[in-house]
Amino acid sequence: MPELFHALATRSPVTVAGWRAGEAFAHGALLARIRAWAALGRRTDALQVALYHDDSLEFAAALLGAWLSGKTVWLGADVLPATCAALAAKAGAFWGQFPAGCAPRMPDADDDWQGAWTPPGAGFSALVVFTSGSTGTPVPIPKRLSQLTGEVAALEAQFGARLGTAAILSTVSHQHIYGLLFRVLWPLAAGRPVHALRHEFPETLAPALAQGPAVLLASPAHLKRLPEHLDWRGAAAQLRAVFSSGGMLEAEAARHAQALLGQAPIEVYGSSETGGVAWRQRGEGAAADAWRALPGVRWRVDQGGLLAVQSPHAGVPGDDWLGLADRAEDLGDGHFVLCGRADRIVKIEEKRISLDAVEAALCASGMAREARVLAVPAPGRQVLAAFVVPSQAGQAVIEGAGSAALSRQLRAALGSSLEAVALPRRWRYLEQLPVNAQGKTTQAQLLSLLEPPAGRPRAPALRVLEQAPGRVLLEVVVPADLLYFDGHFDVAPVLPGVVQVDWAIRYGREYLGLGPGFGGINALKFQQMIRPEQPVSLELVHDAAKDQLHFRYFSAAGAHASGRILLGSP
Repeated sequence: MPELFHALATRSPVTVAGWRAGEAFAHGALLARIRAWAALGRRTDALQVALYHDDSLEFAAALLGAWLSGKTVWLGADVLPATCAALAAKAGAFWGQFPAGCAPRMPDADDDWQGAWTPPGAGFSALVVFTSGSTGTPVPIPKRLSQLTGEVAALEAQFGARLGTAAILSTVSHQHIYGLLFRVLWPLAAGRPVHALRHEFPETLAPALAQGPAVLLASPAHLKRLPEHLDWRGAAAQLRAVFSSGGMLEAEAARHAQALLGQAPIEVYGSSETGGVAWRQRGEGAAADAWRALPGVRWRVDQGGLLAVQSPHAGVPGDDWLGLADRAEDLGDGHFVLCGRADRIVKIEEKRISLDAVEAALCASGMAREARVLAVPAPGRQVLAAFVVPSQAGQAVIEGAGSAALSRQLRAALGSSLEAVALPRRWRYLEQLPVNAQGKTTQAQLLSLLEPPAGRPRAPALRVLEQAPGRVLLEVVVPADLLYFDGHFDVAPVLPGVVQVDWAIRYGREYLGLGPGFGGINALKFQQMIRPEQPVSLELVHDAAKDQLHFRYFSAAGAHASGRILLGSP
């Protein structure tokens, strides 16, 4: 990627490289941060470094500083314990915002390397990304500089003219290949300013997009949840393009986004292994769902209906073809449609989840003798259902504390290697897995075991909207027949405040890994009632320094409740 380094070295230092907290960040300041990280790299013996930072400008500086000092950068999607352990086995140093136990390093205040700006060669092993941050066995995918060069060039050739000098805003992380390319490398090469922090909430996204010519990087999960009550007219007037990747965008979600943002999203299909493969922008007519290849990419449909690609972005030698697990149909005229996955990888909230890996992790816990996991439909999403034959240890838990206690222990056992969205939501404990006359356990047999249990629900329907270290944002929908509505009140059921606090504590422990301690509650406020079937957001933030859990319930109607839970002894 010599042209990237040349462009950065020769660009005017007063050019705006990006925006942070509403303030312009000059290109000269970015160069200073690159030199600082390069100085850290020069005195770091390890040739492999793990990098995590949620600020795109600082991340870009660290990435380029690492490359200038000859380091291969390993990118994990998160900072979960299992991810950090996997990185520790490969990388000799941690840079950025890793937990303290990883001994992460940052440049010193006076670091300012002034050596020759000599980029590594095109064949340099620049990067290692992972196929998934949601399974227990993510596969590392090495990337050469030449692969990244080709992909950035292809994106600029295909879409650059329509973007112009628009600023880049994002709801997705740069810790995976989509965000890395679209939010960091491509803008750096083209000289487009980048908003340093991603927009986690549409309430901040809508006005930010309206401030000037903009490009939005999003995922299907974000686009399908854009709220209609916000004023998107300013954003629609300024947007040059909306990109979506990380999973398939449903047609209804594409129409919803187009109605609010004024244009259909440009969907990009690809993977960590292949890089970008194809794109589409839904329109009218028979070919509305068809994909076309990005520049430099060839594709074919092999025997069995599986898609194969030949691309300079993929990590296969020469002109070899890479077979994929996606089924496809050739429409002719250079277009194809995708017809679903052919393996046991499913996507939930744009996270790739291996059902085999979840089953293996359940059995490895020592509490399950056999396990089968399926993706099953739930209102507005899909979730995982686990069918478990308990081991002796698991059965002892059921007999002593009940099946719910075993479910909690199994979820905790999975929590160090799986993100919360990948944890099973439905559980069935069996003496043995059902089999048919051929000795096979069929999906139909397992699904028949998911009939609603007798009794009233005691918990809401949950959906993970956002998750980061120390913070989770949940969508909470309270079922109309919730047991706790009894007595609150007959005319108009209202969710009791004590239940709201109990859920905040329960889900803080479940999603943030908090311990069982409880020392009291401060600043408790109840502003508006929560009614049946009313979607409400629950934000949980762990203040590790003060050992407190901050919670707040809110919705389009405003604030509902908030407080601080003291986690230690009173």
